[in-house]
Amino acid sequence: MDFARDETQEEIAGVAAGLLKRGLADEALWAALADADLLSLALPERLGGSGLGLGEVATVLTEVGRGAAQTPALATLGLGVLPILALASEQQQDELLAGVAEGAVLTAALGEPGRAFPEQPAATAVRTDGGHAVTGSFVAVPYADRARLVLLPTDAGVVAVAPDATGVTLRPSPTSTGSPEFSLRADGAVGVLLAESGADAVATLHRIALAAVAAFADGLLSGATELTAKHVSERHQFGKPLATFQAVAQQIADVYVTARTLHVAALSSVWRLSEGLDAADDLDVTAYWIAAELPPAVRVLHHLHGGVGVDETYPLHKYSSAAKDLARLLGGASYRLDLVGARCSSI
Repeated sequence: MDFARDETQEEIAGVAAGLLKRGLADEALWAALADADLLSLALPERLGGSGLGLGEVATVLTEVGRGAAQTPALATLGLGVLPILALASEQQQDELLAGVAEGAVLTAALGEPGRAFPEQPAATAVRTDGGHAVTGSFVAVPYADRARLVLLPTDAGVVAVAPDATGVTLRPSPTSTGSPEFSLRADGAVGVLLAESGADAVATLHRIALAAVAAFADGLLSGATELTAKHVSERHQFGKPLATFQAVAQQIADVYVTARTLHVAALSSVWRLSEGLDAADDLDVTAYWIAAELPPAVRVLHHLHGGVGVDETYPLHKYSSAAKDLARLLGGASYRLDLVGARCSSI
């Protein structure tokens, strides 16, 4: 077990970090990620990609999270590209992944009303002459308005549906970050059932999505902690840096422990999934840690910033807003704790 980044991953991290440090606007950053071939890392070589895997994509997502960048990177790479590569036939991959290298957006619907990441989706898919017709309701679908395709978990497996297909209705829903998110209603919307079907396909989609969220959240909390450490070391009160006050040091130390725990949990989840090992326990624990500990940790960092922390011209609000959205996407702390408890009680 070696969680250290290899040479390729270090190079990828350096390129991604360099782009984020340029302070580009969201749309310009998305275009820059495409130009730097960071969106095509996992694509097969026949599609112009590098044929790399989850570990390399997770590296990109961690750096994007570290900069709290509002781009479709998590949706496209973690909820779209990787699941399609895991579940679709080669012919389906060629059709569904077209344009991703140039910046086409993909996404997935991971929640139904009142249920996040349901093991047994209520949505149905019925075979028709043109594919599979999906009927069901979905919530918290990021970037659905911009997506070329949305992956919909159903009782038959995962179906790729175009958001502008007949029978699809999108309704915007609010987010803390302000990034686009939608409730999606499908009434007989026809799409492509991915080759690996059934409950196993839905479980695979969920595992990959959780690993991607974990990588992004890891970078998010690391970036917020680094920003705060810099602030308290440079800001002076009573003639000395804030960091020298015991209360400040204790609070940021607590956040550091939370961040390191999330880092190890995220790395373990990604590594086990990349190696084809059972990652269910790691993913459930990591998801709980994100939902339960990430938002409170960022609130402490806001407190340590004082009035600066609530200034919209200062970047910390991007981190706290993203933390809230991630916790909601995962279903909240209580829901995630129930899943961990159920896993423990079944041993």
